[in-house]
Amino acid sequence: MNRLLGCISISLLGTSLAAQNPDLDALIRRIEALEKQQTVVNVEKQPSTSQETDSENKNSYTGDPSFSKYRIGSYGEMLLSHKDYSYNRWSGNGTYRMDRSEISLPRFVLSGDYKFSRWFQLGAEIEFEAGGVGTEWEQETGSGAENGELESEWEKGGEVALEQFHITVPFMRELNLRMGHVIVPVGITNAHHEPIFFFGSSRPEGETGILPSTWHETGVELFGTLGHGFATFDYYAELVNGVTVDGLDKYKYLGGAKQGLFEQDIFSSPALVGRLDYKGVPGLRIGGSVYWCNDAGQNSNFPHYYSTFKVPVRIFSGDAQYMNRWVTARANVIHGNIGNTVKLTRSTLGRTSAAYSGNTPVAKYAVSYGGELGVNVGNFFHTKKALRIYPFARYEYYNPQEKLDDGWVGEVEDPRCQVAAWTFGVNWYALPYLVIKGDWTARHIGTHSAFDWNTDYHSENDFSLGVAYVAWFIKK
Repeated sequence: MNRLLGCISISLLGTSLAAQNPDLDALIRRIEALEKQQTVVNVEKQPSTSQETDSENKNSYTGDPSFSKYRIGSYGEMLLSHKDYSYNRWSGNGTYRMDRSEISLPRFVLSGDYKFSRWFQLGAEIEFEAGGVGTEWEQETGSGAENGELESEWEKGGEVALEQFHITVPFMRELNLRMGHVIVPVGITNAHHEPIFFFGSSRPEGETGILPSTWHETGVELFGTLGHGFATFDYYAELVNGVTVDGLDKYKYLGGAKQGLFEQDIFSSPALVGRLDYKGVPGLRIGGSVYWCNDAGQNSNFPHYYSTFKVPVRIFSGDAQYMNRWVTARANVIHGNIGNTVKLTRSTLGRTSAAYSGNTPVAKYAVSYGGELGVNVGNFFHTKKALRIYPFARYEYYNPQEKLDDGWVGEVEDPRCQVAAWTFGVNWYALPYLVIKGDWTARHIGTHSAFDWNTDYHSENDFSLGVAYVAWFIKK
């Protein structure tokens, strides 16, 4: 553990840093408003005119009241990290000791909202990941399948992705419609993926180790707010294109199964997604989500290989967050279930020409759970402007191969897929829209115990520093 060096991830968190206000209620209102800025419509009540009846006033909504016509903004991150392990975990006792440092631009995102009229509102977000695209030489090490092979690809270490592109129709507080490319709100990280919503220089690796992140698909969404006071709930219900079997493997589970490799996505077996958040107590949010795709085999670009059986995909998640001016605490759990994985894996390996070769065997169950706690020690300092300095600790366990289908003969779960990780660090909000992060992650391989550090596999350590921002540059 003494060999790690630094990871950098700055998050400029717009209005969230209004938490410098010591008033708890004001803090909670600001944070909840920032959470909803990732959508076009906040479903807030507009001022009424003298001609409106009381009934009309009650159901008059025109979207986010923080702008009247348009807004343009951005967020981005920079990262520096030092690692004490080699590239390939998937051989022998895992990685061997190797000091190396990396610097990167994980993401730069441009976003904008535009109100065409009272009834039709546009939202868009485009992400430049790892500097964009181009031509590069790449060393294939992450999957364990190619073990260091060099190859040239038409990319530059990253991608340019349209993460959101949708039209929203705000009917009323309780019911609104969104059509287009939307965020899939499964898990705490996808539902709240901006850097303010997690500690550490990188997104929590538990959820990102088994799910796409950020997960975005095309379809329709109904959303709104139900109830009042202590009985307030936000809900989301989506019908979007489902995952494909072409990207499933034992190392990432559903992490590579999001469509988008080709110009059109396949809608043969769409997915149903639901999320419900309880937000009736100031500072508290308790949420859960469900994802169901009836047959991911129909979404393959080679569907005839999977025509004799179904590959259902089900995901269940739960998460909670509590915040006040002293403490921020979060916890989450995800359980994934894929059906007919024996037939799926054998059919994938039997393909003669495929976009993905398929790694064997794909697991029936995957799991991730974890929690983090931060304390604002800035409250101990009596300064003209309130300080926000959060030492924090985070624990995560995840395994994309938690349990194989009972139909497998001669195959066992790979213990190197088991990861128990501790992260310790500090978040310092140097400016209202800027955060500097430093942290150390100790990753223990081949164990499901938070305190079992003597395993048969070498541990992996990262020391990181980061900077991130989030802001609206112009609005009207």
